[in-house]
Order: sequence, then structure tokens, then C-alpha cells
Amino acid sequence: MGFSLSVSQADAVLRALKKDYRVYAPKRFPKQGRYSDTDIVRYDEIEAFADIVWDTKSDYPAKEVITPIQQPIFYFTEDEYRASKAKTKPILLLARPCDINAQRIQARIYAGNGGYDDLYYTRIRELVKFAVMDCNGGDDTCFCVSMGTNHTDDYALALKFSADGLLVEVADESLAPYFQDMPQADYIHTFVEENELKVTVPDLSDKEVRKALKTHPMWQEYNSRCISCGACTVACSTCTCFTTRDIIYGDNPEVGERRRVTASCQIAGFDQMAGQREFRSTPADRMRYKVLHKFHDYKARFGEEHMCVGCGRCTHRCPELISISATVNKMSAAVEEIKASMDSQ
Repeated sequence: MGFSLSVSQADAVLRALKKDYRVYAPKRFPKQGRYSDTDIVRYDEIEAFADIVWDTKSDYPAKEVITPIQQPIFYFTEDEYRASKAKTKPILLLARPCDINAQRIQARIYAGNGGYDDLYYTRIRELVKFAVMDCNGGDDTCFCVSMGTNHTDDYALALKFSADGLLVEVADESLAPYFQDMPQADYIHTFVEENELKVTVPDLSDKEVRKALKTHPMWQEYNSRCISCGACTVACSTCTCFTTRDIIYGDNPEVGERRRVTASCQIAGFDQMAGQREFRSTPADRMRYKVLHKFHDYKARFGEEHMCVGCGRCTHRCPELISISATVNKMSAAVEEIKASMDSQ
């Protein structure tokens, strides 16, 4: 079932939806970017069609709606503690296919991994329906087609935007009443089939090749380039690492809250153990760990697909202009070099 809506009609549908849903989409925040005169585009609750940034990739991923950068776990006093409460109103989340596929990956980690369901993830994820936004192939950092994340069937609505309004495909019949009396149209959502950027992920099934790759000199350049700021992992659609932090209220150290806070494997000290031991003490070590985790370890653990969805946000947010796609292509070249060396021996 398809519809063609003007801007005013889209606003009318949005007002109706907001009675029953919290609606989130990419939204522009002026003068809140990396520099004082730049904007940032991130996910937030919207009030009108004009709030939606549909022609530019958001700087931060849709995952922030489901797993916020900071969220309370529980509150405590000297006598008791109380688990935090979550909102129960359903969520309609406007996202592109890569971000929707990223949630499938996050679910494998948060929901059921090791026989444990993460309450703080599942209680929000269960409320979410996706509205897939059309994509024209992204910018010059996107490579979703290479990662196989350019398609999804996990959506209740499909949306194609223009300055004059939008085309809508209603896939979930429970949402059809919101479009009652709106102009119908023959619209079936299509997905991007090619990116400007293409990435070749190497075959790392051979243990000896992996072992040689870990000591390959290609990683050493990141000791001089990477500043270990963690911006790439905060902007990543699939990263799940977090730490906990206690916030004390006033002067009483026994009254406060414990928060879950996004963390990053790229920051020095992330893996520090008792005795100040670190397994990955240099930027090169941490970069190697992140890249191999995204492009080998996750797939080896869960099967089916790699952890990276090719959204390119890590490249876009890196202050040192480190490109994940260039890094993976360098890794592919290093693997071919290693295999050739092994064959010649």
C-alpha cells in the first residue's frame, strides 16, 4: 500500500503518529558540531516534517536511541537501591538500511549472547518499529553494498523524501489507519545497489595468515596517525562497549546513581587490568584489534556476516582522516603478500 504526501499532509500524519509513538529521526543541531561554527546531525525526537534531515547522512548512528551514550542503571541510598525505569511508549525510528541492519548485529551481542538478555537493551528495543529511509548510495565514505547491508526487510514503513513531501510504502498494516484519506500512489521501496566506494574484505580463515597479519608492519603507521580519541567507536553503528560510573548526589557518598556510559577500545587504558597490565598499549595495537574484530572475530563468533555495516561514520568523524575502507583494503593487500610469501617458502 503506497501513498504520496505533501509536506502539510506528512505533518498531519506525523501528528497522528505522535499520539501513539515517540518518533525519532536524524535532526540538525546548529552550532553544536566539532567546531563552533559547524552543525551536527544526530538522532532526536522530531515534531515536524521539517525537522527531518533526509538528504545528508547523520553524524551519529540510530543506535543512540536504543543504547544512549549515558543511561541510568539504578539509583541508590545507604539503605536500598532501585532499578531505573524506562519509558513504555512505542518508538518509530526513521533509519537507513545500514542502521537497521546494525541493530540486528547489536541484538546478537545484547540479547541472548552467552545465555543472557541485557535488560537495558531489550526493554527499549522491544518498543521499536523502523521506518526505512531511502538512500541514494550515501557519500564517499559509504560502502554498505560491499558489506551486504544495503537491503533490509525489517521495516514498518518505507519513505522516499523530496522537498515537496514524501512517498510512503506501508508494510505494517497496523500503521495503515494513520494514512486514512491520504492520496494513494504506486510506490514500492527500492534499495541502493552500488556505492562509489568499494571494499574488499580479506579471507582470514587460515590461522597462520591471521597470526602473521597481527605482526605485519602495516599497523605501525597508526602509532603516528591515531590519537586514541575514540571518536570512531562513538560514531560506529555497531560498537557496544560500555563502562559504568557512579554519580554522587551532593556531599553524601551513599546517595546517587550508577550509569552505563559508552566506552571505546581505542582509548588508552580500556583493557587495563590489575597491576596496570595492558594487552594493547599502543594505537597500532588498538587499531589492529578494532579492525580484526569488525572484519573477522565477530563473524567467527556468530557466523553469517561481519560486524561492520559500511556506514562510513568512523571515517567521517576521525580528526586524523583515518579511513576504515582504506585500512581494510590495505589489510587485504597485506594478506595477499603474506600468502604469497608462504607459498614461496
